[in-house]
Amino acid sequence: MIMIANLTNPPYATLPSDLHAALPLTEFPDAKFFELNDALRREFSLILDPSSEIAVKTLSGQLSGHSGALLAMAYAGHQFGQYAPRLGDGRAMLIGDVTDQSGLAHELHLKGSGLTPFSRGGDGKATLGAAVREYLISEAMAGLGVATSRSLAILTTGETIIRETPKPGAILARTARSHLRVGTFQYARANHDTETLRALADFAIERLDPELMDAGEDRYAQMLNRVAERQAELIAQWMSFGFIHGVMNTDNMTLSGETIDYGPCAFMDDFHPARVFSSIDYYGRYAWNKQAEIGLWNLSRLAEAILPLFANGEDDQIKAAEIALKDYPDRFKAAWTGAIGRKLGLPSGDQNAFITATLTAFMEAKVDFTRVFTALTRHAGGGDQSAVIAEFETPEQGKTWLAQWEAVTGGRDALSEDTKAAMRTVNPVRIARNHQVEAAIEAAEAGDKAPFEALLLALETPFEEDSRFEAFEAAPQPDEVVHQTFCGT
Repeated sequence: MIMIANLTNPPYATLPSDLHAALPLTEFPDAKFFELNDALRREFSLILDPSSEIAVKTLSGQLSGHSGALLAMAYAGHQFGQYAPRLGDGRAMLIGDVTDQSGLAHELHLKGSGLTPFSRGGDGKATLGAAVREYLISEAMAGLGVATSRSLAILTTGETIIRETPKPGAILARTARSHLRVGTFQYARANHDTETLRALADFAIERLDPELMDAGEDRYAQMLNRVAERQAELIAQWMSFGFIHGVMNTDNMTLSGETIDYGPCAFMDDFHPARVFSSIDYYGRYAWNKQAEIGLWNLSRLAEAILPLFANGEDDQIKAAEIALKDYPDRFKAAWTGAIGRKLGLPSGDQNAFITATLTAFMEAKVDFTRVFTALTRHAGGGDQSAVIAEFETPEQGKTWLAQWEAVTGGRDALSEDTKAAMRTVNPVRIARNHQVEAAIEAAEAGDKAPFEALLLALETPFEEDSRFEAFEAAPQPDEVVHQTFCGT
């Protein structure tokens, strides 16, 4: 068996066989690299030469890079509130574990690698556009410091995939600490005995929170508490950057607290709290301002799934779950107010009234959610206030809000150097704007990789002022605005 250094059999394969399905090797004779994340490759000490047949075949699912099986993970999930008992990796496979420089294990996963037992009538394939989209936005999130799956590579397959129109086929290789989802536990609860559920939970604990294994039977409630803590922090970060996941189904919420599955996601341009992009989110279930609420809803489904592990007797089980989740609202509130407070340079203390007034003013004035904070950061550092005012629909709106900000903060001369520095670390100059992502996708599908590479480079250092990337700071022109985003399937 030909091996790739530091790629080992996925430990998930040791779990009961009903939680996954072994997959045959696929065939993509015309596969080749479109992009390789060399920094991430080095982080995992992977020897991957884009010209190497071994590398191409391993990252397209045509060759096992270790001595074990390739797997599709089984899971269920609530999709837009409706329970689907069998979802699973319908177009993906888990190919192994890799270890980073700090010694932490990560899973290596392929999307678009072909049929699995969970494909549900689909073809198991992915388009180049969907792969480019996930690569760009996941790496943009990493640049922002948001917990996320990472994109290791894109390979084109040489196939033509039909998604309303013919599209070039591709495979995305991504990494994550874990691809365990809330839906994984829903599947185990619905289809297996308590011991299988326990084995899955212990696997999650040993991978993500190994110190909890010393907590005895209380470890499962503590696991739920840890997952809730990670999700509160994650969603607050999303919202602070104007990010809308778009499809917060329970099968898209990880136990690791990593953002996963970049389908109909988007960063807002002009601010509105009820903003939705997903073409299938007809009722705004996953709008920007609903994400924290949905996070708790999803965590409640996880609690329901693992109730049998908590205690003896339903009443005690429910009580244990409620205790584990009771701090989520306060954790989210603290994470959110802390994040938005740093973006605004606010002094310590209760600033909820000003934060609420600010969001209302931003909505009414249709400000660009990224550019207004960038302008404020520059103003705090000595720039002209006119740039802040210019982000509002009318000068009067801008002057009124800026006067309120000065009343709360004392104005830029009252800001400490630490406060100004903090603003520069949370207010990006560049984000993965929808129109720029779409332009990169369109060009890539036409055979031009340059826009993808240029945008990717700009997103690596989103907080740094760099004249090379000024074009990526621009808000979209009216004819460039993206109103809807779509699932990769």
